[in-house]
Amino acid sequence: MTTEELRTILEESGADAWEITDTKTEGWEFYFIRHSLDQNRVRDVEHREIAVYRAMDDGTMLGRASAEIPPTLQREEAAREIAGLLADAAYGKNPVYRLNGPAPIDAPRPQETDPAVIAREYLAAMQGIPETEGEDLNSYEIFVDRNEVRYCNSEGIDVTQIYPSSMVEVVVNARDGQHEIELYRLFEAGTCDRKALTEDIGELTRFGRDRLTAEPTPAIGTGAVLFSTKDAAELYRYFVDRMQAKLVYMKLSDWEIGRAYAGEARGDQVTLTARAFLPNSSRNRVFDDEGAPIRDLPIITKGVPAHYLGTRQFRCYLGQEDGFHAANYEVSGGTGTEESLRTGSYLEVVEFSDFSVDEMTGDIAGEIRLGYWHDGDRVTPVTGGSVSGTLRELMNEMRFSAEQRQYDRYLIPRLTRLEGVHITGIQTGDN
Repeated sequence: MTTEELRTILEESGADAWEITDTKTEGWEFYFIRHSLDQNRVRDVEHREIAVYRAMDDGTMLGRASAEIPPTLQREEAAREIAGLLADAAYGKNPVYRLNGPAPIDAPRPQETDPAVIAREYLAAMQGIPETEGEDLNSYEIFVDRNEVRYCNSEGIDVTQIYPSSMVEVVVNARDGQHEIELYRLFEAGTCDRKALTEDIGELTRFGRDRLTAEPTPAIGTGAVLFSTKDAAELYRYFVDRMQAKLVYMKLSDWEIGRAYAGEARGDQVTLTARAFLPNSSRNRVFDDEGAPIRDLPIITKGVPAHYLGTRQFRCYLGQEDGFHAANYEVSGGTGTEESLRTGSYLEVVEFSDFSVDEMTGDIAGEIRLGYWHDGDRVTPVTGGSVSGTLRELMNEMRFSAEQRQYDRYLIPRLTRLEGVHITGIQTGDN
């Protein structure tokens, strides 16, 4: 059954509104143990999802239900499925809103989307990774996708976009004759950036080497923590989350347009921008999941919220119909230089067992797998213990570098420093 046939069924179903998202993915996968190919495969899949809407209570409320409709489904089966969804929609009432309508969409930037070509670049890049007797690649997996997404709805939108996405999972081993450890990293991108990938894996290899000689984290108590790796993106994702229309509407975020998020700020203030395009991002798309055009848009300007993000439903509830659900973000650089941020005593954590920032409370937490304790001229690799605190308070003295670094969909300051973080060590005497 084609998308056109499914549209006809929806138009005849009695639904007050509907959406179709048809996603076709051609994917190439490679699994290596060291540099020996263990297995590979090619995927060619299609997923077709629909949503139906039902007006209720004299048009003041709207019900929604959704499901995946396999392309192999027969017309009669699809019609029964849609009828069932319309019945289910009666149980999910929400205040009424309208779906997005047609709007101009910029032409997509040229991108290589042949997964075979991109995969060959990754294979060559991984084969060329420098290794030594003490540090090498334990295993790695390569995933490359060509994504073709068509979205159409009852308001007249019918658009298609094609973009690449890729992922490399790497396990690095480091050994010194008596001990051996391994570190894992997931790299996501659009296509293969060989230079960046080589540098990132080289950094991971160095971390593995230093982990072998790491000492127990000292009983620091409260101090400065410097973020210089991908975990810093979690800090800035908190600012993205606080600007989501859904959280604001549900009173889970109290950030208001035009009112500074921190009244006692003494450090750098965040300027956050939604970007339609970031070099080699895995989500360089021209429209969002609801057919809304994606463009550059200021979200926070020097600590002052400027525009909410998120789905059409909650943007409408807040009276902000213009917008979209963003995928790429840039946080502008701050006032700090690397030298000014690397002063005094501080803990630079480069590997966490896990690091998270709660989107509602701002609580941060992470177990230290590898860090560097900087105390004057002495730098000591450390491991164990944890960091914790509340970003709602810590962001008042947050400082970050003018220089930036990109982690797939996030372009953020290369260095971020937080003061007053609670650092739990594991040395004897730390309570």
